[in-house]
Amino acid sequence: MQLVNTARDSLLKPLQVVSGIVERRHTLPILANLLLRKQGERVSFISTDIEIQITTNANFGVGPEDVTTTVGARKLLDILRALPEGPVSLNLKDGRLVVQSGKSRFSLQTLSAAEFPIMQSVGEVAASWKMTQKSFRQLISQVHFAMAQQDIRYYLNGMLLVVEGKQVIAVATDGHRLAFSQVDLLEAPTGAGERQEIIIPRKTILECQHLLEDSEEILEINLSSNQIKFIFGDIELISKLVEGKFPDFQRVIPKGHKNSLIVGRDVLQAALQRAAILTTDKFKGVRFSLSPDRITVQSTNAEQEEAQEEIETSYNGDAVEIGFNVGYLLDVLSNLKNEKIQISLGDANSSAVITLPGSESFKYVVMPMRI
Repeated sequence: MQLVNTARDSLLKPLQVVSGIVERRHTLPILANLLLRKQGERVSFISTDIEIQITTNANFGVGPEDVTTTVGARKLLDILRALPEGPVSLNLKDGRLVVQSGKSRFSLQTLSAAEFPIMQSVGEVAASWKMTQKSFRQLISQVHFAMAQQDIRYYLNGMLLVVEGKQVIAVATDGHRLAFSQVDLLEAPTGAGERQEIIIPRKTILECQHLLEDSEEILEINLSSNQIKFIFGDIELISKLVEGKFPDFQRVIPKGHKNSLIVGRDVLQAALQRAAILTTDKFKGVRFSLSPDRITVQSTNAEQEEAQEEIETSYNGDAVEIGFNVGYLLDVLSNLKNEKIQISLGDANSSAVITLPGSESFKYVVMPMRI
């Protein structure tokens, strides 16, 4: 029975969308598969890893029959990538999915669709709102790099999303640095109307960053007590939330640092990249020395090698010497798009704050390092 007949690239696009979350190592064999559901000419592809589920739809089904099956996601994707451009058909024959294109033919094993663990939308929607894909993507791109990875404090392995009034705030921290970003909605979310605080898993945030486009297309976000749902284009992404209490980020952000300077982002980034060459994997420290109209960046290593960079900038505050993990600074500089950044410092033992000149929408706090 023929299920699909379309151009290779038309089939490849939805498969690439859903295949990103399919784990290479898995405890349940069915999780290596994606669910293919055909209802007339509408074909849905669904993948899940139990925590996240992605669904995408396309209209290239053949025949009036409704058919549901599952097939190995990676194998199907690899086959389609290796095929030349041209028409491709998917057929179901004797419990196998047959991929045919020109003189190429592949017969793939299927597993019963009844075994596929579909995530259902559960719970009452606590808040629902719409924003552009571009604004949400920018919101998460300014904080995602500060999320912890496999931290024992599991609530740090994700991003805090706060919705209050017309404000949407994203916060991420790994205990050494914290990133805060904020965007204002045109209309307040519908729903309970109360302040909502949720923690979205790290994998979900990275997948959103991968799938969302820098476009004015609409993204709809729905929150319930233990799930978040993103709907955009032909894609629906449902994710479980991380349980736990996120640290009070407002207490972490220093206020009133008297030493402040504005510097070109590209200039500082290039200087730090050069200084980082002489750091090691074990020790990523660089020394910042602030003096009138100048920043000096220095790095040394166990071989007594030394790098020094001088950057001219208008600065008339105190002379400050402070150490930082150069990786933490390069992370933030490579994810911002602004020409200039503002750095505020206290003393050698106080966290520094990086902001955007004249804006309260972004803050990055980085702890000092002994050098």
